[in-house]
Amino acid sequence: MCTIVPGAVFVTSEIRLSKIFGDSLIDGIHDDFTVRSRFSRAAIIFDTQLSSALVIAIQFDSMLSFMMMMNNRIETSKSDSVYRGIQKHYSKMRLDSDNKKLMSSCYKTINSSSEYLFEEENNLKHGSNDSLLPGMYDDVALISLARVSRFDYASLSCLNTRFNSLIRSGYLYDLRKQLGIIEHWVYMVSDPRGWEGFDPTRKKWMRLPKIPCDECFNHADKESLAVGSELLVFGRELFQFAIWKYSLTRHHWVKCEGMNHPRCLFASGTFGSIAIVAGGSDQNGNILKSAELYNSSSGKWEMLPNMHSPRRLCSGFFMDKKFYVIGGMTSPNDSLTCGEEFDLITKKWRKIDGMYMYPNVNRAAQAPPLVAVANDELYAVEYSSNMVKKYDKKKNEWEVSGRLPVRADSSNGWGLAFKACGNGLLVVGGQRGPEGEAIVLNFWSPESGVKNGILDWKVLGVKEHAGVFVYNCAVMGC
Repeated sequence: MCTIVPGAVFVTSEIRLSKIFGDSLIDGIHDDFTVRSRFSRAAIIFDTQLSSALVIAIQFDSMLSFMMMMNNRIETSKSDSVYRGIQKHYSKMRLDSDNKKLMSSCYKTINSSSEYLFEEENNLKHGSNDSLLPGMYDDVALISLARVSRFDYASLSCLNTRFNSLIRSGYLYDLRKQLGIIEHWVYMVSDPRGWEGFDPTRKKWMRLPKIPCDECFNHADKESLAVGSELLVFGRELFQFAIWKYSLTRHHWVKCEGMNHPRCLFASGTFGSIAIVAGGSDQNGNILKSAELYNSSSGKWEMLPNMHSPRRLCSGFFMDKKFYVIGGMTSPNDSLTCGEEFDLITKKWRKIDGMYMYPNVNRAAQAPPLVAVANDELYAVEYSSNMVKKYDKKKNEWEVSGRLPVRADSSNGWGLAFKACGNGLLVVGGQRGPEGEAIVLNFWSPESGVKNGILDWKVLGVKEHAGVFVYNCAVMGC
């Protein structure tokens, strides 16, 4: 995890890091740990993955001059362990021997004072003036930048043209994937102003550009999914179905290539950079049993074998690296309780009888099953009772886990989002209070367990004056 302070302006010769990062953020460094610098415009990156202090100051408009000072009371043994932690960390990154030597040369132990000096004279011997971080090889710099919160990528892209090109290229997202760095953001639309994104870590909301679609698409029912670093929104234009794609790297909407069999009211699920859609209805209202795979890397759709049964208003998800479809209607009056499992390796579907049981209400008026998978365990919302249930794979049965933090029975499941977010479950729904209407994001981690039949829901965020109906919602992890 990294914290970045973009565009910081240093007007004094000495700055206490405790004022920037907090008194106890850097373990083992005293409050009088200071930075002395001779530059005017910089960004500071702090990498906690090194289990110690690695603070890199970057100057973008003049010569780099940076010194890190540690209190004399820090024992040499601690300093040695810090050094070994840095060396071990970058060895794991499979850097070549020259880069390891660079890291070694950047950190020196000065006799008994235990001071680490990061000197521009050393760096200039090893780096070039056009490097991303002056004095560092680019592959080392890229690893540091990949660990920066992606909320700050917009600020980084404004520093200069090279950073702008780097952010827009999408390379950092590929690198983050290789390093196993994932941040989950929530994208939703609850009012006519359009899509918004929410960063649960920073508790920040951001508005996405408006989709440049026609008025028919803008007011029609839509479906959405997040795959790779893209947000796909499915809907109907005046004469045909359409898909609009928001690119996280370029921050704008473009028309996505259409499916081989355009559809709506389908099941969908994502697994890394791929997504699968199955079932649904075509433009003439015919119920489909076909399925397609979307690859976000190529932007192409690929036909998959047909399911056993046609269905619409169904739900899909990935679990144990396989794609599942449950629920749905085969006609206006007939619903399906069976599920289907698709193996990505064998390319075959397997039917699972009794995998999903509808409550005894008007099924045609219900929303598609609200399901989510956390830690390869399947959970679902029972609208009529406002309860969360967990699926037992071995017994093919559902067991009650606990109550939802909001009501779902009043609207038969419509206007509520139930999603996986990392290793937990996310419920996004509206509520009315003394200050008006708001959308509330509630999070529960199954790892915290169930206490006396109660789920410990935590409020991640609140969007005031945004209505109480969630039209679309997707969680993107990258």
